[in-house]
Amino acid sequence: MTQVAVSELEERVPGRRWTVRLDAAGRGSAAVRVSCSRPACAEQRLPSAVAGRAAAIAHLRAHLRAAPAPRPGVHCACRADGCHLHLPDTGRHARAVSWRCGGPVVLAVITDREGRWWQAMECCSRCAAAIPGAKTAATSQPSGPQTTERLAPQAAGTSMSGPQFSDHPATARTAVPAPRPVPARRRPPQAKIAQRVIPHDLRPVALRDELIELGDLFRAYQQRTEPDLELLANLQERKARAFTTWADVTCTGALRWEAQRAEQAAATIRLQHQQRTSDITTRITTSDIPDSEGPPVTRLLSVATQWDHARSVLAHVADHSPLPGPEARLLTLMLTLRTAHTGTGNLVGQDVTALGLSDPQGLVEKLTGCGWLTLPGTPGDLLASRPENPTPITVPSLVPLADKAGPFTFGKKMRPKLSGWAQKVISDKKLRKAKATAATRLLTLTLATQSDAAGRLGPGGQGIALPALATWVPVEAGELQRLVDQLTQADWLTDATLTDTHLAGQLSERVLPLTCPLRRKPQQPCG
Repeated sequence: MTQVAVSELEERVPGRRWTVRLDAAGRGSAAVRVSCSRPACAEQRLPSAVAGRAAAIAHLRAHLRAAPAPRPGVHCACRADGCHLHLPDTGRHARAVSWRCGGPVVLAVITDREGRWWQAMECCSRCAAAIPGAKTAATSQPSGPQTTERLAPQAAGTSMSGPQFSDHPATARTAVPAPRPVPARRRPPQAKIAQRVIPHDLRPVALRDELIELGDLFRAYQQRTEPDLELLANLQERKARAFTTWADVTCTGALRWEAQRAEQAAATIRLQHQQRTSDITTRITTSDIPDSEGPPVTRLLSVATQWDHARSVLAHVADHSPLPGPEARLLTLMLTLRTAHTGTGNLVGQDVTALGLSDPQGLVEKLTGCGWLTLPGTPGDLLASRPENPTPITVPSLVPLADKAGPFTFGKKMRPKLSGWAQKVISDKKLRKAKATAATRLLTLTLATQSDAAGRLGPGGQGIALPALATWVPVEAGELQRLVDQLTQADWLTDATLTDTHLAGQLSERVLPLTCPLRRKPQQPCG
């Protein structure tokens, strides 16, 4: 390069550059501030990011309206900054790629994808084309006097107030070009199933079509709101067959292993479907309950072990009730079901007031006074608690010790099932409508656990002995008839017969789903 050319290059004026930024005004506030790199521009504060973004764009538009046309003889601003906008690692790329600026000088506008800053600068057309998302606002004339041509002007009447460049008058208006979206690299669509890409050249074609269809069906199944186990089992079986064929074609062991997993999944799902659709009699052995006439009953507690657990809780409460009377017995039973596993649980006021107690607060005070129940506050606080803020309760006698097991053998998943069953029984709609007392509700729980599969009271439908019934429902013999009449009116009992020794009768068909049938005793061999 000659000395004259070097001198002319050194005398070239660097291209203009200015940046408008949008930043948060401070922590804990939605306010933002708009700042400009031009010294004469004052900082602005806006209440929200939306208002700040609009103000930043308006500010940049004012700069572009005030700026003269790009000067053809200026030094490329992008090159002066090392072309970092399109050559990220300048040092490495400088050694590997020889970048040369070229073309007319343009006024380019650049913005980031998040909309946090906007930058306008004079650079060569090659750099502007290489910068992702850059938009050309104006181009310099290759020769002749400097001109101030711009893009299409704004509508008439638009205000010309705004920042100015040096002493140049605002002779033309221009709009900020919209950021050009960076085109995403388009890849040919790939068919997938089970996170595996299906080769486009897989043969036979029927196998590839089957795999593609299965992938679409599995994705559609994942969008379902309700499960369909039969459909899912069929899909797994088809997947197993397709993956077995795929493994034979490609000799890939991983595909064969995937096919075996699909077969196992299909068998498991099929078994789950059969268990859900089969009636209760197919899941209980014939030695558990006697055969009954009529259609099978789907019970809230579905298996014999759950029925035994329900009877064990009633028996434990009958033997360890801290206070006498049916009201104390019912409240003790419900609190035991809430805390049976760990001795602790949560309770709200409605759980106590819905039991039909004559003095719920006084009864809770007696339980806390004798030490059987522990509360963090007062009984009044418990009765005032709501579902969004339940009261934690503790029954010390049910808290398991390190060297001693608790009184119950069921686990933490069984406890809410038993508690829900008891709550369903005592809150029966007809019992609530009849304003049944606590003694009546306690009797319903007892009868639900002391009937056979057909709803007949007592073992073999022979009735319940009154001494045994008195241990579960502590009421006087004369009061028992009133409770039986109330259950008959509430459509719980039919054909009830109360004698001096037994209570016999039939539970109504509508309450059979709430019952826990007694196991049938094995018959003694003859001779």
